[in-house]
Amino acid sequence: MTNTIITGDDRTALAELDQRLRTLLPPAYQDSYESLEPRPMGSAGLKRDEDGHVAWDEIWGSFCDLAMAGGPPHKGALLEPATPAEVEADPARYDEVVGEICRGVEMVSTMPCEPSADPGWVRVECYSPTMAAWLLRAITMENVAARADGLMLDLPASPHFRLEREIKNVITVIAKTCHYWLEHMPRLQQRAIADLFSGLSQQSPLVEPGGAGAAVGETADVMAQHIGHLTGLVAARPASAGWLGLTCPDVKSAIWMMRALVVMNVLARRENQVLFVPVNPESDPGGVRVWSAVSRVFQLEKTRGV
Repeated sequence: MTNTIITGDDRTALAELDQRLRTLLPPAYQDSYESLEPRPMGSAGLKRDEDGHVAWDEIWGSFCDLAMAGGPPHKGALLEPATPAEVEADPARYDEVVGEICRGVEMVSTMPCEPSADPGWVRVECYSPTMAAWLLRAITMENVAARADGLMLDLPASPHFRLEREIKNVITVIAKTCHYWLEHMPRLQQRAIADLFSGLSQQSPLVEPGGAGAAVGETADVMAQHIGHLTGLVAARPASAGWLGLTCPDVKSAIWMMRALVVMNVLARRENQVLFVPVNPESDPGGVRVWSAVSRVFQLEKTRGV
């Protein structure tokens, strides 16, 4: 049995990852994220106003810990947008869902929300590009699909979304993450996050999931082979479109690797002990950036306690 040896480069890399994560996290988590347990809170019930509409801004008195900080993801499995075909099959119901999501998002966040030009999404106008970029990472780690472009943040919608379930999920996750960004993050820290994102983008753009298609599946297979050879981590099947699932030894290692990848500018999330990493043959041909990052993070995770 060989002993794990930590090198000076490893110590430097771990310290840099820790500093980046502290920059991203609200102050209350910066010294506790290593010990935080992913224990969920009870679900809040719906409240209605005198007209019978859901009073979205009156439901929550507190929120679960951020998944980014090691708390439980809001969803156990990824909540995804409808396909164009699903939208076309039931446009009236889709319009109802979109209308309610937009109404709720505006009530809990005070940010404008409207249907996206892309079927399956609603579009939220954030207060800054940095806020949109931070929400993208935080919401993805909560297992709700998200996209960001400048000030704009996209959240999922589908005609099969139910008021008490998926519609509530989308509104809850934007309420939760906006709460932490607006009420727990000082302006000075928000500027530091802007600098961090700028620096990371100059090194390499954020890798996000690339959707479905033959090229995505082929790239996922290549990534799984490299990651399996370098780390021993086995691909989980089936995976969501644009994501490769990797079965980690336990939940704690999945949480640590997820956060480490995100601060290396690779979007990541987890479902229990399965770590999901993005597959995007256009922005990351062959998945080289992702499988290299996973290999490095896996190595660092093994050396952390040495």
